Amino acid sequence: MFEEIDVSPRGRLAVRLQDAIERRWSAEVQAIGVHGSLAHGDDREGSDVNVLVVTYREGAGPKPALRRVDGTLVDLEVITGDDGLRRARELTSRWPLDADRYVTTRPLHDPRGWFGRLRDTHLARLAEARPPEFTTLARHNWALASAAHTRAVRLAEWYETDAALVMIAEARLHAAMIVGLLTRTYFRNAADAVTRTGVAGADIQVLGAVLKEHAEELAARGRPVDGDLAALFDRP
Repeated sequence: MFEEIDVSPRGRLAVRLQDAIERRWSAEVQAIGVHGSLAHGDDREGSDVNVLVVTYREGAGPKPALRRVDGTLVDLEVITGDDGLRRARELTSRWPLDADRYVTTRPLHDPRGWFGRLRDTHLARLAEARPPEFTTLARHNWALASAAHTRAVRLAEWYETDAALVMIAEARLHAAMIVGLLTRTYFRNAADAVTRTGVAGADIQVLGAVLKEHAEELAARGRPVDGDLAALFDRP
């Protein structure tokens, strides 16, 4: 039996969603869980309700949705069991933001232990991953961070302050993802990522210095951020 979560309005809403889904699609749904603040047990006023519905086949169960329900934003994600386990075996440049849901999703309905398999599948993939794999993914984020930083500099020179701030925020997030990948650290969300890596308040100059340090570290790890045309087609 899973621990009760209906100690807050968000938790009670999640339980109501679970009940409604089970009643309507009982034969199609193999598991229902929550991730985010409800899974961590620290939801508060203004928190979202993030629900994952796992179905047996494609197109079954409820439709994915993102909308407010009784004043609370609900993010309803629907995925097949096979596709969910496949994704758990993938390592992408978004890994620092995706991993939390693989290991901390809280089951509401899971008679066959699917969420346990999801966690074990992802942890097994991490155990077999070698450092160069994470470094390559970090270099991808470096390229995105550098591009956003360059645009921010140009926009600031043109006094396009609002647009420059958007690019700075993007550069901060990708810079945080670099740290997450190089240290195998995952974050709860984007705000957590930039806060824990110390770039939340970094301005254009500081971000430039941070990206320079990251470029040097990536080069030292065998993944230089710049090279000739031939290097573009090298597997690393």
